[in-house]
Amino acid sequence: MSTTEAQLPRPPQLATVPEGDVRDRGGPSQPMLIVSDLKKHFAIKGGMLNRTQGHVRAVDGVSFTVLKGETLGVVGESGCGKSTLARLLMHLIPYDEGEVLFDGEAIGGVRGLTMKEFRHAMQMVFQDSYSSLNPRLPVEESIAYGPRVHGTSTAKAKEIARELLTKVGLKPDLFAQRYPHELSGGQKQRVNIARALALEPRLLILDEAVSALDKSVEAQVLNLLRQLKRHFNLTYVFISHDLDVVQYISDRVLVMYLGEIVEIGPVDAIYEHPKHPYTRALLASRLSFDPAERVHEAPLTGDPPNPINPPSGCRFRTRCPMAESV
Repeated sequence: MSTTEAQLPRPPQLATVPEGDVRDRGGPSQPMLIVSDLKKHFAIKGGMLNRTQGHVRAVDGVSFTVLKGETLGVVGESGCGKSTLARLLMHLIPYDEGEVLFDGEAIGGVRGLTMKEFRHAMQMVFQDSYSSLNPRLPVEESIAYGPRVHGTSTAKAKEIARELLTKVGLKPDLFAQRYPHELSGGQKQRVNIARALALEPRLLILDEAVSALDKSVEAQVLNLLRQLKRHFNLTYVFISHDLDVVQYISDRVLVMYLGEIVEIGPVDAIYEHPKHPYTRALLASRLSFDPAERVHEAPLTGDPPNPINPPSGCRFRTRCPMAESV
């Protein structure tokens, strides 16, 4: 996908999002992210000489865009490559092939964004809210750490930390000096969100950010994320296995299966008129209190194929009810 091909008009749901971000280098029609043919294969080694015996095709040639101001939901079964994709987008692990452009610019090369500029522009909130925080640092220090590393004075960094605690619904006087073990799961995730916002990013990747929370706290954090998105003019990549959560928060949805993208489109189109059999099976597997929507036979049976040696052609064919022998 070329940059020219990706110059898309803003979708109607983003009409209320401000377009005047002073950090916007490419203009409102330039996608925030352009991902082209991204691949990551993990080598499997064994034997006496520790030789490579195969590769796990975790992410295998995915291409998509993330528009400015939108929330792109990413769904799929465990092991489909969602979290690996998140780490590739954040440049936490190197990719084997492909290209990622942020606001039309390459990342980490001679030309384009430096890694320091990229870290300012893009941050990530992880699933495990406890291990994401340093147990030896109080909340205020954890949030202030990023700005301090990037040259902000200690006093100003702490001021930023306290302001962000207020933004995420935690009173600074009560929580600034607490340690992670003194917080509930929802409070820890709010701190992680505040820490991710401390560098004033333009895009947040949320990797299963609410999956470990109980439903009441999950709803609070989801509503908080929507409020913060409007307040800070953010763009989200929201990764989750929970289809209802993704439907609630997303503008568009990307469906992954065995390292590939099988379908991508507006959230209403994906949920009401899914095209791919895998997407239909995923949606049919949701639990419902409506007897008319309940299914009596499992819509998705069996385990995904081995990612070391995936099926030829459509990778879903070994589980697809529409597949036929030829």
